[in-house]
Amino acid sequence: VARILQDKTDENQVLLSDEQIQALNIFKNDIDSGENNKYLLYGVTGSGKTEVYIEMLKQVLAKGRQAIVLIPEIALTHQTVARLMDAFGDRVCVMHSRLSAGEKYDQYEKVLNDQVDIMVGPRSAVFAPFERLGLIIIDEEHENSYISEQTPSYNAVEVAIERANREDIPIVLGSATPSVASYYRAQEGRYKTLRLRKRAPGAAMPKVSVVDLREELKAKNHSIFSRLLKEKIKDRLRNNEQTMLFINRRGYAGFVSCRSCGYVLKCPHCDVSMTAHLRYGKADSLMCHYCGTAVNMPDKCPECGSAYIAAFGLGTEKVVEITEKEFPNARVLRMDADTTKNKNGHEKILAPFRAGEADILVGTQMIVKGHDLPNVTLVGAIAADLSMHDGDYHSSEKTYQLLMQAGGRAGRGDKPGEFVIQTYRPDEYCIEAVRTYEPEHFYNRELAFRRLLGYPPYKSMLQILVSSTSETDAHELVTFFADELKNNTDISVVGPAQDKIAKVKDMYRKVLYIKADEDESITDVIEEVSEEFRKLKWARNCRISFTRGG
Repeated sequence: VARILQDKTDENQVLLSDEQIQALNIFKNDIDSGENNKYLLYGVTGSGKTEVYIEMLKQVLAKGRQAIVLIPEIALTHQTVARLMDAFGDRVCVMHSRLSAGEKYDQYEKVLNDQVDIMVGPRSAVFAPFERLGLIIIDEEHENSYISEQTPSYNAVEVAIERANREDIPIVLGSATPSVASYYRAQEGRYKTLRLRKRAPGAAMPKVSVVDLREELKAKNHSIFSRLLKEKIKDRLRNNEQTMLFINRRGYAGFVSCRSCGYVLKCPHCDVSMTAHLRYGKADSLMCHYCGTAVNMPDKCPECGSAYIAAFGLGTEKVVEITEKEFPNARVLRMDADTTKNKNGHEKILAPFRAGEADILVGTQMIVKGHDLPNVTLVGAIAADLSMHDGDYHSSEKTYQLLMQAGGRAGRGDKPGEFVIQTYRPDEYCIEAVRTYEPEHFYNRELAFRRLLGYPPYKSMLQILVSSTSETDAHELVTFFADELKNNTDISVVGPAQDKIAKVKDMYRKVLYIKADEDESITDVIEEVSEEFRKLKWARNCRISFTRGG
């Protein structure tokens, strides 16, 4: 039974489910009694987490306090700000990296002059200088975009938690796919769980189909579209419904290689393959996605001189090209880092799609995060395996989160949705958990894996990255630290080793991993290494950075 709460700021009525009301009552009772807890708002996609955030904000603002709302992507800023402004008017301001210096200054002036009560934005909004801060909300708390790798590097989620601790205020971490660390903390009782298991207002979760691409090859289907996905796209086009196609790689193709000798064209400044991009209607440009270096596609292999050099793999540009050939009457848009790099670039693509001016939206992970597009009834994951084997212990977690979030874009209106996952590994537990809507199946298996191998959240973990323009200096420094730390009985040292990307922007990268039972031991290592590094005059050509695992 749904209930209606009167919105006291205007005449609109907000329909809330029993689950939403129960979550709000727990929060309200806690803050009324002076309890400032950490909450995990764990709700399936489309369950109405934003409505819960708005009601929480009303309760905090009614007490004369202020709030920060963190969102993971600039692409989501317009949608979130619009909904918050509907509820709170001009008491909301926004902060993100696409604003000019003057615009950022104006937003901070509004905060300092007490002209606004809510700041919303990506990770930098966590530093909003509110004097009466009463609540921090972190939407999609699992997202890696909350981690800044630029100096000074920081994790906005951890900063927000620390700020909430220091100011003794509640903090709400929301997600349909909580990070394994947050799920574990909730299971241990360190976070209070507010669960939303149903979509609001009663919409069904999309039907999930998993296609084994090995079987497609056996059936002589060499298209990027499985037979099932192709038929479902045709069905949506006939019914004037929309489709989203997700592939987590931008560009035209993943790499360029010589068929004669196997040589792969790499960036001269980074140890990564160059990505092919379209220019003048063909794959004629190569770009490094790490430093931005761009060169023309060579006519011959630089290694052996063969003319048999071509682009391999799949990126968003190539998916668009194939989609337009396969469905010539479809109107196709592309959304990735290349098409959204200008100011308001995200909204310039989302607005026409939202208005029904396109039938198919092809994009990277930015299209699967938080968007509410009622006419999207089909989502296809073109290559679900891309994030599954990236050499990181988070790979299964990332795959599960991306797929759950992608499927969650379908069927959010009054029409049922479907989600088609194309994969070569249909039996992986992260994919099976998405197919069956059994998140506990994923989290239990993932936690067992991490417990067995001593990864977070069961162990504290630290990555020490040493970088230098001299590969010899980087190797000598990381080896020096490894030798120094191996005498510490409170930790275990793994490495040194070459980073999975060995060179970026002409800087060679070496890593050392530290595992410990306690966070304090990791903190001690950071202090010890930092102090030692300051004394080493021969290592002035090197840089070090620290990343805690989670």
